[in-house]
Amino acid sequence: MKDVYNASSWLVDRNLEEGNGERTAIRTNDEVISYSALQKSIYRVQNALKELDTRREERVALVLNDEPAFPAWFLGCMRSGVVPIPLSTMLTGNDLGEIINDSLARVVVVSAQYARHLPEIAKAAKHLKYGVVVGSESSDADLEVSNWYEFQDSAEAPVADTNKDSPAFWLYSSGTTGFPKGTIHRHFNLEATATTYAKTVLNVTKDDVFFSAAKLFFAFGLGNSLTFPFSVGGSVILDSAWATPRGVAETASKMKPTLFFGSPGLLASILDAGVPSDSFSSVRLAVTAGEALPGEINKHFSSQFGFPVLDGIGSTEALHIFLSNRPDDVRYGTSGRPVEGYKLMLLDDENREIADADVPGYLHVSGESTAVGYWCRTDATKNAFRGEWLRTGDVYVRSEDGYYQFLGRNNDMIKLGGIWVSPAEVEGVLVEHPDVLEAAVVGGYNDDGLETSVAFIVPKAGKAIDEASVEAHCRARMASFKRPRTIVFVTELPKTATGKIQRYQLREQIANR
Repeated sequence: MKDVYNASSWLVDRNLEEGNGERTAIRTNDEVISYSALQKSIYRVQNALKELDTRREERVALVLNDEPAFPAWFLGCMRSGVVPIPLSTMLTGNDLGEIINDSLARVVVVSAQYARHLPEIAKAAKHLKYGVVVGSESSDADLEVSNWYEFQDSAEAPVADTNKDSPAFWLYSSGTTGFPKGTIHRHFNLEATATTYAKTVLNVTKDDVFFSAAKLFFAFGLGNSLTFPFSVGGSVILDSAWATPRGVAETASKMKPTLFFGSPGLLASILDAGVPSDSFSSVRLAVTAGEALPGEINKHFSSQFGFPVLDGIGSTEALHIFLSNRPDDVRYGTSGRPVEGYKLMLLDDENREIADADVPGYLHVSGESTAVGYWCRTDATKNAFRGEWLRTGDVYVRSEDGYYQFLGRNNDMIKLGGIWVSPAEVEGVLVEHPDVLEAAVVGGYNDDGLETSVAFIVPKAGKAIDEASVEAHCRARMASFKRPRTIVFVTELPKTATGKIQRYQLREQIANR
């Protein structure tokens, strides 16, 4: 029989056993929560689950802001052997209902501002029976709806006799190209990210204060704001507000984090917003993921605020970052080198490993944090999970000295005049233009049916750019076959909840034009 292991117990109970009970676990604008208080809130969730007749390995959907209720419910579910499913707070009620229906969850927990979605959720989710609202909002949904504050029993609750391979939680993919897939993670996967990336790259300690603009329902945010701080007895800043450049800067200035996590687009917006240079004076490292961070933005941000920015790549399926730059080894415009504990390989179109440097290939990763597969998606599971290897869907090239550079997603590469062109490479040049905030390059077809490239450009605030200026900039910096054939100026780029550019929407715009 396998040894008993529970991720919630490893993250929280262990801190109390090590004498960290009175240390601060969570900080918000309104309250400070110790590890002892967090443990009691976890007990309260476990007792609530019992009242709601929720049994081991059943699913509980969470539509929660970054507030103390999130870690309480997420960890409380796992401590009882129940499977929490954090869902994007950006989704509509119908979208949430369809995902919850797919998961067969019988319980949904929502922050007060999302109680309005419960009628739609209940209509779409046929197996849903109970709703819990964190707040005083009422609902006329066809469910048994309770207020979270009605559940007061915080008596000690037992730890389920799970093991490292027991199902712990699901994360639904962002659904950039179709219906989101339920990604199944086991109990050990959280610790696997903490002892690899957090320990060997970030060198986290109990004195670190974590602040993530990426929310907890993302795989990225879950590591930043829950796994990593609790793994070492550190503290996390939780802010329920959606991230804005000035809002993030004000929170950092007031709450003094030592580690800051955000998307490349957010860093570009912070630079564009002109926030005070001392806003992040307490930060020792920043981390980006979701999209490749252009080297020029990295240089400007780290220079202005005085600390390294570590760009890396992770995924919902791998749970967190497995390829990253290092604090003392940042190579601008790359995703760095493999994180200790992970193996990487590039494969060609015939699934043969590419040994030579500077040859594009499909990135595969192997590591202990990888999910076991997708819920009820056999074909998708077979395509992505290949033995110990996970097919990431990203195209990369590896330099002679082992640094990986992102070229695009499998279906993002553009073939112009018979030559493959990397959108990421062209975008990196475009954002070097002094008046360009963000850029996305996608492929399309001209009137003759030939493949062409289109650049969507977001100007910096208060800047007006003309096409001739961009063309001159590109002409001076890249080969003619790589230059965008068409330039479209937009106010924003369509993105997923995780900050990834929804290129299919841009391709649809091209088709409609």
